[in-house]
Amino acid sequence: MNKILNNLPNKFGYFGKYGGQILPNGLKPIFDDIYNEYKKIKKDKNFIEEYKYLLKNYVGRPSPLYFAKNLTEKIGGAKIYLKREDLNHTGAHKINHTLGEALLAKRIGKTKLLAETGAGQHGVALATAAAIVGIDCEIHMGEIDIKKQYPNVMRMKLLGAKVINVKSGGKCLKDAVDSAFKSFLKDPKNIFFGIGSVVGPHPFPKIVMDFQSIVGKEAKKQILQQEKRLPDYLVACVGGGSNAIGLFHKFLNEDSVKIIGVEPAGKNFLPGNHAATLKIGTPGYIHGMFTYLLQDKNHNPLPVHSIASGLDYPGVGPIHSYLKDIKRIEYVTANNKEALCAFKTLTKIEGIIPALESSHAIAYGIKLAKKLDKEKIIIINLSGRGDKDLDYVTKILK
Repeated sequence: MNKILNNLPNKFGYFGKYGGQILPNGLKPIFDDIYNEYKKIKKDKNFIEEYKYLLKNYVGRPSPLYFAKNLTEKIGGAKIYLKREDLNHTGAHKINHTLGEALLAKRIGKTKLLAETGAGQHGVALATAAAIVGIDCEIHMGEIDIKKQYPNVMRMKLLGAKVINVKSGGKCLKDAVDSAFKSFLKDPKNIFFGIGSVVGPHPFPKIVMDFQSIVGKEAKKQILQQEKRLPDYLVACVGGGSNAIGLFHKFLNEDSVKIIGVEPAGKNFLPGNHAATLKIGTPGYIHGMFTYLLQDKNHNPLPVHSIASGLDYPGVGPIHSYLKDIKRIEYVTANNKEALCAFKTLTKIEGIIPALESSHAIAYGIKLAKKLDKEKIIIINLSGRGDKDLDYVTKILK
């Protein structure tokens, strides 16, 4: 058992004081049933074998741990390794948990998968998982993100998903979550809410964390094979925080490994111009959980912004709030310009086009590597590929 987590979340779904199940009374039994079924399938040999089979033969796991030789030489500092989640089927880490969610939904008799998406990667992954297990799918996406990430919208539709254009509020990820929850409330007995990160009411932060932990398990084994020792640093971007906790989870008890989560500083730190929840936010309630939150004096979520649609969320996974408070993880920021520069740098030097979300981690990883000696090792989670961002980036660079 991971000693840092100390058997967390507890039976009420809390990581320390964060998390929980802040729901109307009528919904609590439905979420409790999901958790009870999840605990059963974790021990079900047939479920585990089917899931592992799909990870290997459908997703393409294990994803490579790649030594970025050209980037390392150009920087002249620490060795940089990239955990290549961008090479997964659908192009990001999201498929790791959406397959688990889809199999669980089918197992317990749900008739529809429902979710929100920002950059579209979770939406594509859930639509893909729905297609392979044979279940209906509905994805809610903010109007701004639909315009920025239109190729992913087309992918979702081709995969058979119904895409809902969310025109309310800020028309981005937070509003897509709001819209999806409203749709879920219409038929919670038959709909499975396939939440896209380690956020929301218990048990979803735990379920997504468990399925994503494969990333860190592989990375730990791979770095020991390649370098015969553990890395000195782990770096990953943090929006909701699924790719980050996926990489970090297996290393939390390794005191020699420093762990860094990178949030979006956006344009600047004025309200509405960033999404640096853990840096600037305060504890509050959002989407069925208690966690760090960017909020106004009346405790309403503030508008947020990031060049990366998958990071523009005013909250964060409760596990990250807990790890911040116990000081196990350092949370830093990278702004839009730094992320865009990292996007271009990795593309030109390594021939790898990263997602703008992942580019935040790459930006900070480059900055960190320059300060370190050559014998130090950094693993950066390359959580997704940047095909989805090409049209948007091209417009910015004109």
